[in-house]
Amino acid sequence: MQTTQKTPQLEPSWLAVMGDAFEQPYMQNLRGFLREEKRQHVVYPPGPDIFNAFWATPFDAVRVVILGQDPYHGAGQAHGLCFSVQPGVPPPPSLVNVFQEIHTDMGIARPDNGNLLPWARQGVLLLNAVLTVRAGQPQSHAGQGWEQFTDRAIAELNRRREGLVFALWGSPAQRKAQSVDRSRHLVLTAPHPSPLSAYRGFLGCKHFSQINAHLLARGQTPINWALPSLMPPR
Repeated sequence: MQTTQKTPQLEPSWLAVMGDAFEQPYMQNLRGFLREEKRQHVVYPPGPDIFNAFWATPFDAVRVVILGQDPYHGAGQAHGLCFSVQPGVPPPPSLVNVFQEIHTDMGIARPDNGNLLPWARQGVLLLNAVLTVRAGQPQSHAGQGWEQFTDRAIAELNRRREGLVFALWGSPAQRKAQSVDRSRHLVLTAPHPSPLSAYRGFLGCKHFSQINAHLLARGQTPINWALPSLMPPR
């Protein structure tokens, strides 16, 4: 007896362009893999947060794409947006370097939190290549199907939208988006903001001001890269 698979509820505009992906064999295999993983291990982010990047930034609202690799693998960190952490969680080193570059580039002080949801709500798609991970084991869910799903998301943005900015930090992100049409979209590349590579060119790349210059040239509102304080007022 066959059971009917329920389509995960992506935000409606994403579901309209991506819904059929959930019926592909690779996604069916991925479902089985995740069921077994969750039976034996702790998996991040929690199930309701896996597709948060799509909910936070609807398809037609995307203006900038930042690609990460896979979610943070520590307790309480990942919540479905690449590089972002939950309120109250200290920003990891890569995110600290992102904030340092924003300060150098834009004169914006480092925030007191690492929750990047305000960026996502302005049209910055914060997408990891792989959307889940086993606790304490980075890249443990690589090669299970997520890459095909997120490749499809990038392909749909490339094909259906115009004038987007793709900020690609590190060689994995650059390889993943190598098919983006640079005659129709702005592609910015730099080393990854990890402490191991940030000093090879991420720090000083000025991507944040370049993104805003591109948006202004297209008559759009620039991104406010400052994050609201989570500290109670004195």
